Parts: sequence; C-alpha cells; structure tokens
Amino acid sequence: MPYNNKALQNKIDNKTKPPGSLGRLEEIALQVGLIQQSVHPKINHPHILVFAGDHGIAATSLVNPYPQAVTAQMVLNFINGGAAINVFCRQHNIQLRVIDAGVNANFGDIPISDGFIQAKIGYGTRNYLEEEAMSKEEVHTAIEKGKEILAAVHLSGCNCIGFGEMGIGNTSSAALIMSAITALPVEQCVGKGTGTNKEQLATKIKTLQKVYKKHSKATAHPLSAINLLRSFGGFEIAMMTGAYLEAAKRSMVIVVDGFICTAALMIAHIMDNKVLDNCLFAHTSGEKGHAKMLHYLDASPLLNLQLRLGEGTGAALAIPLIQSAVNFVEEMASFNTAGISNKE
Repeated sequence: MPYNNKALQNKIDNKTKPPGSLGRLEEIALQVGLIQQSVHPKINHPHILVFAGDHGIAATSLVNPYPQAVTAQMVLNFINGGAAINVFCRQHNIQLRVIDAGVNANFGDIPISDGFIQAKIGYGTRNYLEEEAMSKEEVHTAIEKGKEILAAVHLSGCNCIGFGEMGIGNTSSAALIMSAITALPVEQCVGKGTGTNKEQLATKIKTLQKVYKKHSKATAHPLSAINLLRSFGGFEIAMMTGAYLEAAKRSMVIVVDGFICTAALMIAHIMDNKVLDNCLFAHTSGEKGHAKMLHYLDASPLLNLQLRLGEGTGAALAIPLIQSAVNFVEEMASFNTAGISNKE
C-alpha cells in the first residue's frame, strides 16, 4: 500500500479506542510512519551507540571534579556490561555498541567486535583554554567516521537508533556549543555536570566564559558547524554529529538522549536542518540547559525523570515507548475487524 499521511491517520483513528485516547503514542506512531514513509510503521533491531572521547580541558581539573581517567574506566565498564546503559539495553533487547572516538587510553588488547568499535581519532582533544580543540582535518575525519559506523549499523537491519556518550568534561563542550547556537550567555548554559559542587561550578563557569571569549571567531554569525567543533567539540561529539546526519539520510528513527547528545544534534542541524524530522526526543535531562535546548529546537520530550547520567540511558528507556506506539498500529483491532460500533 503506498504511503499516505491521511491513510495512516485514519488507520490510527479506526483502532478500537476513542480518537486520541492513546495520547502521545498516536503522535509517535504517525511520526514514525512519516519517517519511514509507510502506513505500517515498525521498529527493527534498535541500537544505541555510545561514543567516548576525552577532552584536553579535563586535564586541568578546572571544569571537572572527576579525573580524566574515568572516561577509559567507564568504557571498560560498558564493555564488561556493568553500566546503567548495559542494564537498560539488556532489559529492552536493544543492541549496544561502544565506540572509542578519542579516549586518552590504549584499548589495543580489546578485540574489535560488534560490541566495541575502535575508531580513535586521537588521544583526547587539545585544551581549548589554550588553543583549538581539534584541527579541521580531525573534525572532518570524525564526522565521516560517524557516518561510516552508522551506515554499517543500518545495513545490519537496524531502523531505530539512539546515541549515548562518555567523556569527562563533555558537558562543558556541550554548554559552549549551546551558548554559541542559542545566543544565551555561557552561565545560563553551564550545569553541574558530574558531581560538581557550588565552588567548583563557579570555577567552571568562569573558565568557560574565558574559553568562549578566546574563540570569539568561532561563535560569530552565521555559525559554522566545523568551526564550532574545532573550537569546542570533542571527538565523540563530532563523530555523533556525523552519525545523526547519516541516520537522517537513511530514513531512520533517531532517539535523542540528553544534554551532550542534543548539543551534537544542534551541530548536525546547522549542517542539515531536515535532520530534526527524524528525531524523537527521549527525555528532559536534569542537567541545567537541556530544557532550554529543547525549547530552542521546539522539541517535546517523551519523559522527564531528572536523568543526567548520559550514556544514552534516556534513549534506552524511551525506545520501548516508541515500540509500543508502532505495535498498537499494527496489532490492535479496528472497529471493523472487531465488530465494535464506532460513534458514527
């Protein structure tokens, strides 16, 4: 049956329920149908890709209470199945893959597998308090690698993708990106991140204000996605940007996680404003600034659980809701098939 927006809406309305009574699930089903150009929306082999990378600024401890070494330690935790994202993916039958986009550690002894992808651009970015975080070549390499990884996942039969991240200091990069794109002052974009107290937060804000001022050319309008990534981005953020672009190109359902993942999406949106058409927003993060990001993008998140862990945990919790939305369209009886009288 050829795709027709009205036909899908009629199909949803003719299920054995009052119109609109399944609330947001009906909106989700319609959006998935629009993305897939089908009156038979479906979620196949959902994946979450966790991109990991280190940030040069983290070595100074000016923006992060946890040491940079935690990034590599958490990557090993992901690989060993011990993190929150592992728990949620196992529970909901979501394939998890962890990508070394630029961790300051050598994972050479870990075999390349479906679960772990070695795509290291470098051993962490440079300290953007002193210089640009990445070269132009590194940015392009990271974006293209993200596209390549996503293409391979799509070819495995996946049509629904969520992203996660790990990188000590990456809330700082996300805050700088957010400030540049939304034109909000840095202090309105900076949150506590991982375990920051009030004194540390004040230092973090002061440091990032200095960084923003130093890279004023990158924040001049009209904005350049490449310049923003060169100045502030992490390898994981740049790689995720490429993955967003490729997922939209391949008509995949994109489930957007929290603060850092939304910052990468905002970069991708500069490069292709149609990418938002494929996006479902998993949740409103407890990280300061995320709600303002969502407002800027005119996004309506599915959940509000005050999560601020990252890793793609919000996306993993939202994917089952999306699955429920498409399942009712395909499996629920209609008034005609059930022999139930409609209000007409």
